[in-house]
Formats: sequence, C-alpha cells, structure tokens
Amino acid sequence: QVQVVESGGGLVQAGGSLRLSCATSGSIFSIGAVGWYRQTPGNERELVATISSGGSTNYADSAKGRFIISRDNSKNTVYLQMNSLKPEDTAVYFCSVAVHGRGGYWGQGTQVTVSS
Repeated sequence: QVQVVESGGGLVQAGGSLRLSCATSGSIFSIGAVGWYRQTPGNERELVATISSGGSTNYADSAKGRFIISRDNSKNTVYLQMNSLKPEDTAVYFCSVAVHGRGGYWGQGTQVTVSS
C-alpha cells in the first residue's frame, strides 16, 4: 500500500508563511513528479506548483514569487513553502504523487486559512 499524507496547514495572518509537507510511505522505491493543488468549496481543484523527479519546477501565476516547491528524495517528501500569504490563498491543499511503477496517489489534504 501507498500512503500520501499532507501536513503543515493552519491559520495564519495575511503576510505570514507556512510550509506544507507531502510525505509518501509504504511499499515504494521512489517517487516521481509531485504536484500541489488547492481547492475551495464549489470550485475545481487548481494546480499550484509541480516538481519533477529531477527537481524541475513550475508554478501557477498566483504562486510565482511567493511559493517554493522542493523535495527531499531521501525522505520521499515534497514541501511547499508559502510566503506572503493572502486571504485568497485560503483553501484545502492537496498533493498528487507519481509513484514509480505504481501510479498516482492523492493525499487527504490540509487546510490553509489566511486571515485578513
């Protein structure tokens, strides 16, 4: 089995920072590309940032210059450092992990709330 667990969400004031973690465990050898997504009630899940197995990154326009995605392959963990947070960043954040030889997996999400 494969488990994907997001953590690090919480309540923060506008302008503050949070670091989200996406940890993958179970019967895996390594993970490939990982994407962070977010979703608000009534809306579709939107892509925030991605990182390839080699470390190449891409960001949504809303995340550029404020968020940084990184990975620690030794821990099968991907991080999303979120700075200069805005109330519109409030959402449930999910990660999607490509596990080599096993397919794609989603975590259960972590709530981020930014107060004005």
